[in-house]
Amino acid sequence: MKTMGFVFLLLAFFAVGVVQGQLRVGFYSNACPDAESIVSSVVRNAAQSISNIPPVLLRLHFHDCFVEGCDGSILIENGPKAERHAFGHQGVGGFEVIEQAKAQLEAKCPGVVSCADIVALAARDAIALANGPSYEVPTGRRDGRVSDVSLAANMPDVSDSIRQLKAKFLQKGLSEKDLVLLSAAHTIGTTACFFMTKRLYKFSPAGGSDPAINPDFLPQLQSICPQNGDVNVRLPMDRGSERTFDKQILDNIRNGFAVLESDARLYDDETTRMVVDSYFGILTPIFGPSFETDFVDSIVKMGQIGVKTGSKGEIRRVCTAFN
Repeated sequence: MKTMGFVFLLLAFFAVGVVQGQLRVGFYSNACPDAESIVSSVVRNAAQSISNIPPVLLRLHFHDCFVEGCDGSILIENGPKAERHAFGHQGVGGFEVIEQAKAQLEAKCPGVVSCADIVALAARDAIALANGPSYEVPTGRRDGRVSDVSLAANMPDVSDSIRQLKAKFLQKGLSEKDLVLLSAAHTIGTTACFFMTKRLYKFSPAGGSDPAINPDFLPQLQSICPQNGDVNVRLPMDRGSERTFDKQILDNIRNGFAVLESDARLYDDETTRMVVDSYFGILTPIFGPSFETDFVDSIVKMGQIGVKTGSKGEIRRVCTAFN
């Protein structure tokens, strides 16, 4: 009986180990040992010619994971009903960088590295290029076989209330702390005046601007995005630190200098406000928490949303099309 019990526990241990180990750091170490260095090289070369590649690739990872999980579904281009054409994905880019990496990987290790993993790895490399934290990416994702524009209808939106934002993140298994930290990814990159019109001129039924905007900051925003002006003009999402991955955006949120409405809403809620403030305590530099460490925890957690592993999904030959 003792032997049978031991065998049962051993089998249970391995069963759990298989489930937890389907994504793991170094998944390609044997089948394609140069996989991560190839992705890093492609991202680095792209950034040399296109300066905004880091925030573009980081945003691509987020948008991929929030629809059907982190499975490369946003990369598919099979007509107007493809997911990438959803309203909530407006402005998402970086597709050509992922394709370049995929082409090199297929030449080196055909049929091994998934497009979903390339997206996650590229986001990691992008953060490092913006002087953000370096971290290990668990890999082993497989590519999804579904891409439908209707599935992206519930993406987080810049005009969402804090209640809506918290609910959308909770649906993905992400906490209020994750919401704050992943929103802080807006520390790099720009947004378009198209996403600022409501906040600057039509915030309430009577019109006017969001009262959460610092009075000294409002004229600056309105000069960049004048009413009835060019909605395609772009402005940094992180005032004063748009090219460096740091916690400056959280300090901006605390002081009314948030650019995006959804970022400003993080200070409306007691729970998310406490998370924001926790990175600016007098003793924070000594005792923590560490913004960089916590951000890594959140983005690695996000990167495991709804992943396909094992026999699920496929390894695409090209990232824009199903096999």
